[in-house]
Amino acid sequence: MVNYRYLGNSGLKISEITYGNWLTHGSQVENDVATQCVRAALDAGITTFDTADVYANTKAEQVLGDALKGERRESLEIFTKVYWPTGPGGPNDTGLSRKHVMESINGSLQRLGTDYVDLYQAHRYDTETPLEETMQAFADIVRQGKALYIGVSEWTADQIRAGAAMAKDLGFQLISSQPQYSMLWRVIEDEVVPASKEAGLSQIVWSPMAQGVLSGKYVPGKDLPAGSRATDSKGGARMIERFMRDDVLERVQGLKPVADELDLSMAQLAVAWVLQNDNVAAALVGASRPEQVAENVKASGVTIPAELMARIDDVLGDVVERDPAKTAEGAPQTRVV
Repeated sequence: MVNYRYLGNSGLKISEITYGNWLTHGSQVENDVATQCVRAALDAGITTFDTADVYANTKAEQVLGDALKGERRESLEIFTKVYWPTGPGGPNDTGLSRKHVMESINGSLQRLGTDYVDLYQAHRYDTETPLEETMQAFADIVRQGKALYIGVSEWTADQIRAGAAMAKDLGFQLISSQPQYSMLWRVIEDEVVPASKEAGLSQIVWSPMAQGVLSGKYVPGKDLPAGSRATDSKGGARMIERFMRDDVLERVQGLKPVADELDLSMAQLAVAWVLQNDNVAAALVGASRPEQVAENVKASGVTIPAELMARIDDVLGDVVERDPAKTAEGAPQTRVV
């Protein structure tokens, strides 16, 4: 069964393996299988579920809401996000303006079949809306009881500091950051993590398995596994391509002896690795089959000895991306329409 951790400087506990439905529900996986995956997550002790209005253009929220029907709402932590374009793509169907934020929370609640979400997250930083406007909208949503807590995703260290300070002035707090983080992608360690600790946020990390590359299933010189993310033309292949170099894949294969020593699969090792960071509250995992959920949960509670953490660094060497500037480089400079 999964362990639980506090989220940021708050009293909210979440499952350290959190179920996310980014590239699966409403797009890659049929609804009945998606529901089976959610049931498997619940059976494994996962109580925390993360989605976003943009996933499958709102369909993912609907699928998750349907899958959770009948569950005791108070026993769940449901997270969603706002920023990216949804709907027909009108001029106000994107960003963090008061209009888009207030309309988006209402749409998300309707699709999820709940009166409130436990965490509402700014899916990116909006360069075209004054931060004061965005944070006031979030403050109002909290006061209305539509969201209990507020978080951000892929914000830089400076943006986190500014947002956290403004939230405090408005009488609420930011408690979480949701960045990409894995053995191969460590760009948050030098700046985002220290800023988050200072401001009372912890990380809910996405792609702990580097889009499946750290599972070891992609072998240099061999055909891509049928049905894998690297073959998905709906978005998965594009997201994974940065890791699909022979030098990266060869280094990843070198992690197998470490996983074997811990009696873990390579995928479990990847999830357990991110959870060794004391600023990480949870690792987001998805699934296209129910049995994958049960396997992922085995990473919960694992302690990787310091000597094996050092060996992982030695094995991966210079294929690890550490440049903190990558957070800003990957962010939209203008609103995406």
